[in-house]
Amino acid sequence: MEFTEQRTLTSLKTGDITAFEMLFRTHYQPLCNYAYTFVQDRDEAEEIVQSTFLSVWEKRENLEIRTAVKPYLYAMVRNACLNMLKHEKIKQQHATIELAVAEKSVESVTRSVMASELETKIYEAMEKLPQQCRLIFKLSRFEELKYSEIADQLNLSVKTVENQMGKALKIMREQLKDYLPLLIVLMNGFLN
Repeated sequence: MEFTEQRTLTSLKTGDITAFEMLFRTHYQPLCNYAYTFVQDRDEAEEIVQSTFLSVWEKRENLEIRTAVKPYLYAMVRNACLNMLKHEKIKQQHATIELAVAEKSVESVTRSVMASELETKIYEAMEKLPQQCRLIFKLSRFEELKYSEIADQLNLSVKTVENQMGKALKIMREQLKDYLPLLIVLMNGFLN
């Protein structure tokens, strides 16, 4: 890291607003352009970069930048963009599922009532899972993470994740056995 960068970081850590402004002015627009390559929305890109700088300011006293500032900021923006895209993907999947359920529920009031009851039963069954099982189940089924990704995120072995998923599926099948025919129709693959 260059001496001037080190000085800027030292000043930033002490709350020097001038150092922060210099950092902001130097990197803001290039970071916005970089974020735009991910999100394809200028406003969203600017919001991500502004949030990044806000985070830098809020955590300034504990910043540990071992490389240069520029790659550090770019990594922060990249991670924020990827997180936002992942969140958007989940929202879109959720919206698609909700739309499909809504279209099917128009077919009959009975089917809608049964779907609602089933959803309640699924959440009740999930709440009866042990905490770690429930978390792993949600990450697998709702966030569509692979077992290896769940293991990395929770600092567990893949085998532990597999065992916990097996346990969760067994408990969920037992809890929802009376609803299995309806579950097969409405949520194909949910408990497989």
